[in-house]
Amino acid sequence: MPSRDLAAFGARTTAAEVLDGIDLTGRTAIVTGAASGIGIETARALAGAGAVVTMAVRDVAAGHRVADDIARSTGRAAPAVRALHLDRPDSVEAFAADWDGPLDVLVANAGIMAAPESYTAAGWESQFATNHLGHFALARGLHRALAASGSARIVAVSSSGHGSSPVVFDDLFFRRRPYEPGLAYAQSKTANALFAVGVGLRWAEDGITANSCMPGGIWTGLQKHWDPDVLAATKVAAADVVKTPEQGAATSVLLATAPELAGVSGRYYEDCHEAAVVDAIQDGLYGVRPWALDPTDADRLWDVSVALLDAEGRTRQA
Repeated sequence: MPSRDLAAFGARTTAAEVLDGIDLTGRTAIVTGAASGIGIETARALAGAGAVVTMAVRDVAAGHRVADDIARSTGRAAPAVRALHLDRPDSVEAFAADWDGPLDVLVANAGIMAAPESYTAAGWESQFATNHLGHFALARGLHRALAASGSARIVAVSSSGHGSSPVVFDDLFFRRRPYEPGLAYAQSKTANALFAVGVGLRWAEDGITANSCMPGGIWTGLQKHWDPDVLAATKVAAADVVKTPEQGAATSVLLATAPELAGVSGRYYEDCHEAAVVDAIQDGLYGVRPWALDPTDADRLWDVSVALLDAEGRTRQA
């Protein structure tokens, strides 16, 4: 393909524009949360460029409706649709066990935001369980398939919300401090970024790279737990910087496919560019806090996540 100037990409670039001229024929991709929000447009763009896409979704019926729409809009075969409940380790294990063949791209896109206090059957706080532990378990279960690709990429969809909290290792599940939905979301998004760093530390020899990203401000079902008055006011205040879902999917798709980013791992991107490391998130959207890129914390989080998942597995088998 002709050389591209990635500097020309920015906040208003769409996922389709990122893939202009790129042929993904023969490449396989999984997109979690692909039945809503930017997950739809991530799956659409990858499928439109020729990738064989599997949509990993909670609502299979909704997934099939989206898959049919993607087929109509792209003229390609409809993506496969498979059930995945990230807050249920048995569901994640079944999904990974069913996968056959190499996997080139895993977009860890699904998530919940500012959810009321709730816990999984394992006793894990729901946002940390869904946003981080579920995706971590999925990638771990698919490790052999990712390694078989030889050049697999993982995209961890994080958020500028990470700026409100590091991972609080001494109280991951709010057992000793009052539950705050925003802080629970924040640490789960920091965990997403640290996971990408961890992949670079642990799986580089397998040819697997990972990066995280802030999609931007996009109004989707992700904000369903927000106070309605706060949501309405924020929509007015942020009108100039809000993206469409097609624009919100662009950075994920760039990290998943850009030839220019081959071998790049453990970094955090926004608006199709690597973000600046900052002491405070700028304008609520821009920059990455140092704690989201800290290799020591990434290493610790990896070990903690493995321990939690392994303990839960032993409990189920007992």
